[in-house]
Amino acid sequence: MKEKINNTKAIAYILIATFSFACMNAFAKELSNYPALQVVFFRSIGTFIFILPYMLIRKIPLLGTHRKILLLRAVVGTISLTTFFMSVQMMPLGSAVSIRYVGPIISVILAIYFLQEKVKSIQWLGFLIAIVGVFVLKGFDLRISTLGFVLVLISAITVGAVFTMVRYLATREHPLTIINYFMVTAIVMGLSSISYWVMPEGNHWYYIAGMGICGLIGQVFMTVAFQKGETNTIAPFKYMELVYALLLGFFIFGEKYSLYASIGMVLIIVGMLVNLLAKKSSK
Repeated sequence: MKEKINNTKAIAYILIATFSFACMNAFAKELSNYPALQVVFFRSIGTFIFILPYMLIRKIPLLGTHRKILLLRAVVGTISLTTFFMSVQMMPLGSAVSIRYVGPIISVILAIYFLQEKVKSIQWLGFLIAIVGVFVLKGFDLRISTLGFVLVLISAITVGAVFTMVRYLATREHPLTIINYFMVTAIVMGLSSISYWVMPEGNHWYYIAGMGICGLIGQVFMTVAFQKGETNTIAPFKYMELVYALLLGFFIFGEKYSLYASIGMVLIIVGMLVNLLAKKSSK
């Protein structure tokens, strides 16, 4: 049962969650000398260690009932996370986060066919604005390589598929069951590359710990935010992750953006907000 609506607390939680995810991505960028699947393993193992005992104590199903879809969501989610970390290693943090935000476009398109959801004309306009923003950003930020661009697009497409599957599973499985499948799959896929792993040294252990802790905090606060608040009210605040990413990129990595690259980012966010407002008005 959904908890009593409290949008003020929910907004506070979503801001904490987005900041935590931005910090997690910054830590991942600090680990650019490590194979992406190794970074995925480090990001996942911390969350798994914390949520497994809780699930056992609360007797939350580990395997669930829709196992094929749960596993598919986990595999696709791991691919999305891996390609995103690879892109972060190749381009500015803010650029990678911005381009990945086209994921909801893919989610809506898939939802039309698989969930029979309807899309308003204004939403397609929002998607077009966001796509234009992506190519403006790619065209004017010369630090974005072709390979990095392709990888982050793959991440956006697969995260869109993940959104669709999560929406299908939301009323059928416990949220922690969905997360647990993701963490276990990411750990297994991460271990598959162990022959290429690099032994962490010095401060890198702190980056690894920070990434795992921030990922866990982000997931917990994101889940609680959507439990306590109305989705249409708090969803726009998720885009604060880009603001945090830009600030962290500037102060930690010395990343700066041209006027046109900044316009591209703004177009992406405007396009996604148009989509959210259209959904809200339809309800």
